[in-house]
Amino acid sequence: MTPLMKKFVSPGLTRLVLAGVLVCLGGVAAAQSAWPNKPIKIVVPYGPGSSPDVIARIVAEKLSPRLGQPVIIENRAGAGGNTGSGFVAKSPGDGYAFLISTNGPLVYNTVIYKKLSYDPFTELRPVILAGGQANVCAVRADSGITSLAGLIDAMKKNPGKFNFASTGVGSLSQLGVELLKVKTDTFAVHIPYASSPLAIAAILQGDVQFACVPAVAVMPQVKAGKMLALAVSTAKRSQLTPDIPTMKEAGLPEIESTAWMALMAPASTPQDIVVRMNQEINAVLAMADVKSKLNTQFMEPIGGSIEDLQKFMQQELRTMKPIIQRTGLTID
Repeated sequence: MTPLMKKFVSPGLTRLVLAGVLVCLGGVAAAQSAWPNKPIKIVVPYGPGSSPDVIARIVAEKLSPRLGQPVIIENRAGAGGNTGSGFVAKSPGDGYAFLISTNGPLVYNTVIYKKLSYDPFTELRPVILAGGQANVCAVRADSGITSLAGLIDAMKKNPGKFNFASTGVGSLSQLGVELLKVKTDTFAVHIPYASSPLAIAAILQGDVQFACVPAVAVMPQVKAGKMLALAVSTAKRSQLTPDIPTMKEAGLPEIESTAWMALMAPASTPQDIVVRMNQEINAVLAMADVKSKLNTQFMEPIGGSIEDLQKFMQQELRTMKPIIQRTGLTID
């Protein structure tokens, strides 16, 4: 304050003005630190129409008004889901970048890849297990194959003539078939695709003979009469596909698996933000219309705590690691 200002401003008024300035500054700082104060991005490491893309968009529609900010879906497909998953793992933990990924990039690839560019157990932190669904093994309707036993028989009689599609290297859609091959002493060439719709398109075009991919991609083609569903990968028949037999019913009791999708955040994301996202998404998954939309896409909402997802991922690693090692699947 200049000497001229001191002449006309009393000490009491000076203290009052300074206090007001501090209050204003504090309010600005609080506004800047409030979360969220800009759009939130959820990265899907697969293409549009894939299972994680579908569930991400259904959840985002309800999540945006609850958070008061747009929730934007960004597809970053490639390398069996590793590209998008790794991108989020290396992103700043400011609460504006999240990932919705699947079994492979979050668990299996830590065993399959010798040099994975990120560690999902240390560079990402669990938020919530969003949903899951059965994989459905299917062939083209005019293939002449009408059962899983028939598929196995055809592969044995025609060695080297069968290709199968997956949603990427290390995905459950690959590992389920790799285990099937081991258990039945059959052979088929793996052809990875960036998403389940592309894998289905490959079957319809005749580029591959079969696939075991998420139901959301298979069932519309089954209902249209273009594909035939042979079996589901879950231990029990799915309520959403009650007419499709399980692998166990087909005589393969050890082949049981579920395609799941989980929301993750960069490891440095503050705990309070992670907790808030968990609470908000749990609330969204509990909505009747959200469950209905997911069921229409042959998905089941799951939800639960942050700790639930953390324990689930560890259990998945313990379960699948020996299976992956048994198949001999490794990538440098």
